Amino acid sequence: MGQTIEVLVEGGKANAGPLAPSLGPAGVNVGEVVAAINEKTKEFVGMQVPVKVELDDKKNFTISVGTPPAQALIKDKIGIKSGSGNAKTDFVGDISIEQVQSVARMKWDDLLGADLKAKSNEIVGTCTSMGVTVDGVNPREASKLIKSGAWDSKFQ
Repeated sequence: MGQTIEVLVEGGKANAGPLAPSLGPAGVNVGEVVAAINEKTKEFVGMQVPVKVELDDKKNFTISVGTPPAQALIKDKIGIKSGSGNAKTDFVGDISIEQVQSVARMKWDDLLGADLKAKSNEIVGTCTSMGVTVDGVNPREASKLIKSGAWDSKFQ
């Protein structure tokens, strides 16, 4: 019977701390697991990444890496450290609709929308809660523009 351990690690900087209590008793080489996680998450440096370590009865392991939360991807795209403390009135950055689409593609399987337009609108919703404008427009207005078809040319 196998075991699955789920952790959130900083991309490329995992350490034994949160893993050792679960991996040690299973007899798995913790150093090897940490090295494998760091190799698989190195492209997400500076972001929190969900990781799943699956162990089998023979002390073999498989690592699955999820995508960072949409907020982390947005912050990385536009180079901000955190969202706004008052997202309705204080805007902390601006993201292009192309960058929104890029985040939507990265999060594709985690989003509910049927197509790129709908999935991008979900990412715009995250921008709303973060205080990030979209192509210089309040994210609530950007969402309306996407839904109305006014920005359809941006989705060609």
